[in-house]
Amino acid sequence: MLPRWLATFAPPTGSPFELAAEAIAVKIRWVGLVVGFLLANFGPSGDSVALNVMLGLGVGFTAINTAVFRGGRVFLRDHPLIISAMEALFIGLLCYSEAGLDSPFRFYYLLSLICCAIRYSPRITFLTCGLDILSYAVLNAVVESQPNTRPLFLLTVVVLIWATWAAGAMARLLKRAENGLRIMNLALTENQGQLESRIAERTRELEESQAQVLHQEKMAAFGLLAAGIAHEVGNPLTSISGIVQMLERRDPDEYTRTKLGIVTGQLARIQNILRELITFSRPASALSGKVATADVISEALGIAKYYKGGKNRNIVSEVPSDLPAIVGVRDQLVQVIFNLVLNAIDATGKGGNIVVGARREGNRVEWTVVDDGIGIDPAEQARLFRPYFTTKKQGTGLGLFVTRRIVEAHGGMVGVESESGRGTTFRVSLPVKVDASTRAGGVSPPWKSSEASLETTGG
Repeated sequence: MLPRWLATFAPPTGSPFELAAEAIAVKIRWVGLVVGFLLANFGPSGDSVALNVMLGLGVGFTAINTAVFRGGRVFLRDHPLIISAMEALFIGLLCYSEAGLDSPFRFYYLLSLICCAIRYSPRITFLTCGLDILSYAVLNAVVESQPNTRPLFLLTVVVLIWATWAAGAMARLLKRAENGLRIMNLALTENQGQLESRIAERTRELEESQAQVLHQEKMAAFGLLAAGIAHEVGNPLTSISGIVQMLERRDPDEYTRTKLGIVTGQLARIQNILRELITFSRPASALSGKVATADVISEALGIAKYYKGGKNRNIVSEVPSDLPAIVGVRDQLVQVIFNLVLNAIDATGKGGNIVVGARREGNRVEWTVVDDGIGIDPAEQARLFRPYFTTKKQGTGLGLFVTRRIVEAHGGMVGVESESGRGTTFRVSLPVKVDASTRAGGVSPPWKSSEASLETTGG
């Protein structure tokens, strides 16, 4: 930290080039002072005491300049002509005290111009040259008694003007190079940001594609398992059903007939469960057509009731009978409601309430799944519907991801409203009319659809 009194002479600098130029100027001044002390004490002539005093003042000035520079600032940055005037006076006094016009210290004028050229504009550099020429002219007037001074004076003035032009041209070249490099660096930084953004986008698409493939593989495996279970269980059930029918034809007593009736009812219930299991696990239909909201919700709830905990929840369906049909893939739309209801079951405890509703909103139909469960933490809502994100111990993080993809593929949107401890509401908005396609090819595959404006996740 600079002392407060010193910081007032050094406003903050905003350009790295200024600090780099200041570093060169500081080094030039220190080298000049070292050479000056050698000339003052070991030179052929001159007042060494006066020279050492003035060089000592130069050491003080350069020390302050160095301290300010190390603080990351430029000394008297906004007042360059003050430095130029002090340097012109300082060099003139050194020349006067040493040997007059032909003093070696006159070359300090060149160092002053070089330092000025690399730090400031050409206008400031030429004004500094004028101050140096004025200083040298005053010196020439003072020591005018020396013989043959005019040629030396004129030559020195010409050299100063030439040095000013050359140093200024070099400084402008360096500044243009610095500006070019800065522009290139900004362009590289921008391109790097774009590249990172594209990589992140491609990575996200790859993750979502992998998640979709994994989900399809799981559903295929589940279908094979369900078909195997239905086959293995269906044959024994057929045999049992046949035996019960044979016993009923033998005119049993009332007690036996009652029990056989109970067995028959339970066998019918098991067979109905197997049929629903096979229906749900069969390969998804690719056919797109008109789908009634009531049928979609009824089928989804019919499957969800066999889910663990489904019987311990109060699941209510509130669907008006006059809703317009939706054009889409029936199996996929059933899966949307099924996934949302399963999430609601997992979020509620025994006796929890789940309401599945629907209503018309202009040219769209809105489905809602409302529960009074634990809700979703606000910090987690921003990641809802991203693949593999789940808050469940045994969750896969694919249910809501697939839900969003299906909804988007049908031209719809999915959103969530939740508050920790006060339940959750999922909303699915679908258009009444979509692109007139008769095959699922008209409905974009879930992994090809665009991002929704609201991202959400689930189990």
